[in-house]
Amino acid sequence: MGIEGVNARIADIQSRIIAMQTQQATTTAARTATSGAGGTSFAAHLKSAVASTAENHSHSHEVNAKGIPVDLAGFGNGRIPENALGRVGNTSHKLWAPAAENLNRMIEDAKREGVTIGITDSYRPYAEQVDLARRKGLYSQGGLAAKPGTSAHGWGMATDLDLNNKALSWMRQNAEKYGFVENVPREPWHWAYRPKG
Repeated sequence: MGIEGVNARIADIQSRIIAMQTQQATTTAARTATSGAGGTSFAAHLKSAVASTAENHSHSHEVNAKGIPVDLAGFGNGRIPENALGRVGNTSHKLWAPAAENLNRMIEDAKREGVTIGITDSYRPYAEQVDLARRKGLYSQGGLAAKPGTSAHGWGMATDLDLNNKALSWMRQNAEKYGFVENVPREPWHWAYRPKG
């Protein structure tokens, strides 16, 4: 079974877990409705329970042993679906939704302190990673690109920022509060998001 088969199997297991959680929420709502809970309708309980289950799942920050969010691992690096990504400000850049949310908050907080943080790169689909490696060379060989399929950009968990000296200093003092770390030598513009479980 190749990597694609493994990814497909993981995605299948995740969808079964969601289905089981939804079924459990439906059963809980049905029990509550039949026990005469103050006249609230079964439909209202069902809607609330399913929404709660979906919300809890979509905001999961659980990561696997490699530090990849469980919500993303089944899709594969560079193959994250659009609905798992969030927009960075009013740009065309996107990151995994929780990373985008924290980056947006960080940029706004920095702005209130007179610091401007720009963005030059974000989520990279697999084909874009291949093209970048071809154009800029692999990091392991002195270039600027990770091996395609291994980049944190491919998980929507890394961003390249446009930082002047003041902004870089601000980032080094504050970024960790927002979940971002500077983790690539030679690249002070590259900041990776590290979710807290």
